[in-house]
Amino acid sequence: MNQLGKILLVEDDSRDVELTLMALEKYKLSNKIVVTRDGVEALDYLYKRGKFENTSNDLPVVILLDLKMPRMNGIEVIRTLKSDERMRIIPIVVLTSSQEDLDLKECYRLGVNAYVVKPVRFSEFVEAVENIGVFWALLNELPKVDS
Repeated sequence: MNQLGKILLVEDDSRDVELTLMALEKYKLSNKIVVTRDGVEALDYLYKRGKFENTSNDLPVVILLDLKMPRMNGIEVIRTLKSDERMRIIPIVVLTSSQEDLDLKECYRLGVNAYVVKPVRFSEFVEAVENIGVFWALLNELPKVDS
């Protein structure tokens, strides 16, 4: 069974951050959730740069990633992580409002693990995030990574 590793939430919309945290809390996941507000900040966190240089070395058990963000979008984040030997094993779940076929195809081509369009209705959004959290944070097993 997975150790309770961190979940990295990469989302620029504060309302979606709040809803996602509420949904994960509702299921009582005890994983620590780290929130970054755009792709640059997410990569800084993962590579321990800038304000994150003193964070622990352990990788998140899953990244919940929005696509449409300022500074660096989600597809650029995916491209960076999936081209890095150490980072490519981290499961990435795209959690986005984008229903564009090009985004969907590009994300899977780059190696995402799942692509979830954010439901508009609150109850459906909460249920989708709960299901994502349960599977990726509790059930999915990741290989050990050498530092």
